[in-house]
Amino acid sequence: MLTVTYPPGWVDEIHRHNAHVFLYVLEGSMMQLKGGPEVMLKPGDDFYEGPDDIHVVGRNASSTHPAKFVVVLIKDKGAPPVIPVK
Repeated sequence: MLTVTYPPGWVDEIHRHNAHVFLYVLEGSMMQLKGGPEVMLKPGDDFYEGPDDIHVVGRNASSTHPAKFVVVLIKDKGAPPVIPVK
C-alpha cells in the first residue's frame, strides 16, 4: 500500500502493473483511460486495474492543485509496482 501525490498538471507514462491495483482518491481529480471511456476521478472515488490492463492515460486534471490517492497493490513479493509500456 502506498500514498501517491501527483503535482499539478502531472502526466503519467503509459504503463501496466503486474498486480491487482485498487486506487482511492483523497484529494484533487485525475483522469484515466483504460481501453474504455475517459473517467474523471474525484475525492472518494475508487478505481481498479487488473494485471493485464494497460494504463493509457493517468494525469492530474488540475493545473493548480495536487492530486493525492492511496494505492493498494496485490502482487508478487519483490515485483516492481509499475512496468513501462512502449
